[in-house]
Amino acid sequence: MMKCKVVMSIVVVALILSACGSKKKVNGYNKRKGEVKTEVVEPPKPPKPNPVDEVAEETVEEINETETSAKDNTPVFKDNVERYIYNFNAIAKDEMKLYGIPASITLAQGVLESNAGQGELTLKSNNHFGIKCNGWQGEKVYHDDDALDECFRKYNNPKYSFRDHSLFLTDRRRYAKLFELNKDDYESWAYGLKSAGYATDPKYPDKLISIIERYELYKYDDEVLGNGDRKGKAQKELKVDYTSIRYTVKKGDTLYSISQSYDLTIEELKKLNNLKSDNLAIGQKLYVKSL
Repeated sequence: MMKCKVVMSIVVVALILSACGSKKKVNGYNKRKGEVKTEVVEPPKPPKPNPVDEVAEETVEEINETETSAKDNTPVFKDNVERYIYNFNAIAKDEMKLYGIPASITLAQGVLESNAGQGELTLKSNNHFGIKCNGWQGEKVYHDDDALDECFRKYNNPKYSFRDHSLFLTDRRRYAKLFELNKDDYESWAYGLKSAGYATDPKYPDKLISIIERYELYKYDDEVLGNGDRKGKAQKELKVDYTSIRYTVKKGDTLYSISQSYDLTIEELKKLNNLKSDNLAIGQKLYVKSL
């Protein structure tokens, strides 16, 4: 009897020690078999990301970027020359309409003379064509050029520099032959400027032509002339029809009122009558018809 108790004690102790030394957790008891059932409990794993969710997030980011680009209307330029052309082509075309100087030539000269608007002289004076004082009554700046501390014209706005460039060419006899050239013949204009003494650089015409062709500036000439291609005819020069009846200026007349009555611009009216100012006198005779 004593032996049985000892054996039972040993079995119980063995079972207790076996249960305490195991890393398994008891989940239940099998009453039918009389056995202890154990299971290993694994720690929970984090959920795997859903590929669909990742794609959706990327798509949302791309859409947001696209919307930002669409809202930003600022053009993207490859260089400062493209930016310059974008900013000033409209002014160059207006000057061409009024004074007959090809927009391509005006833009190319502006790019070259002002370093695409980034030159020191241009930045401090809005002078895009390097025109020196020479009797200028407006504001002035001094800049080292062919000589030290030379006097240059200063403008409040770049558009006045473009206008002064037009007047500079039209008001000087040495440039008169330029206006006999076709308005879409930018090559002849480039060489004509050099021959007339606009620049001393022997490569000046080639530089202008290179800029015009690289950036296709001739298309602005075509827009003004209404050309479908490079073979379009040049704009006709205004000529006085001396057989027409001249208009006699009356009290209260202005260049604007007269030009509106005869479907002319003020500049055309002044050009027809060689007027240097806007002043009129009562009784003055004006030609108001062009061929």
